[in-house]
Amino acid sequence: MEELIALIAKNAGITTDQAQKALDTVAEYAKAKLPAPFASQIDALLQGGELPQGLGSLAKGLGGLFGGR
Repeated sequence: MEELIALIAKNAGITTDQAQKALDTVAEYAKAKLPAPFASQIDALLQGGELPQGLGSLAKGLGGLFGGR
């Protein structure tokens, strides 16, 4: 997760503390919108894990959740 925080900080031009807060906010928002089994996968992914096979559609769904396609 540190790598993602650093990337957010660099790309957004903010501190790592601000990036951590932003990431936490987005993760909590996404988890609130998804069914529990998917929400738990967000925690696993942010802790350095990978999405289990078959959950690739979750990534697409998150894109839709945030206005992507």
